[in-house]
Amino acid sequence: MEPKNDAELLEMINYPKTREKGFRLLVETYQRNVYGIVRKMVIVHEDADDVVQNTFIKAFKNIHKFNQNSALFTWIYRIAVNESLNFIEKRKRKLSIPIEDYHEKMENYVDQSPLVDGNEIEKKLQKAILKLPTKQRLIFNLRYFDELPYEEMSKITETSVGSLKAGYHHAVKKIEEYLSKD
Repeated sequence: MEPKNDAELLEMINYPKTREKGFRLLVETYQRNVYGIVRKMVIVHEDADDVVQNTFIKAFKNIHKFNQNSALFTWIYRIAVNESLNFIEKRKRKLSIPIEDYHEKMENYVDQSPLVDGNEIEKKLQKAILKLPTKQRLIFNLRYFDELPYEEMSKITETSVGSLKAGYHHAVKKIEEYLSKD
């Protein structure tokens, strides 16, 4: 039996005989999208893999807490966003360097890593995004790259639609300003 929707997938996960298969299908269904948002936040491929793995472990351990007030996608994205933000904060503390130096380190990664695709324009955009405060970067990535509606973003980030619109507007202005230099 292949699930046709979230309810059937959850039913598989909650039934002991199909739990493992259900969870494997959950990972297969959402892994690519989760990796995309995580990678845009943490930048480094290996770090993104770790955060994605932690996201699905947390989802597996807490699936019984999922109350179906939102889509399964939203719930998993919220976990991924929180794991990404926690990872970034831990990384900054662990490295014990000023935030500007951390951003510079990530910019160098964008320039030098063969795992970062794109031409010079795309790399410049990535560098501009890295200059944003973490929350604005998240908002920009969810809206610009993932094309999520503000209402969905509000559920994921637990932030009001008005704040998200303002955050996105400010992020776009900062990126435009950065890109207009040179």
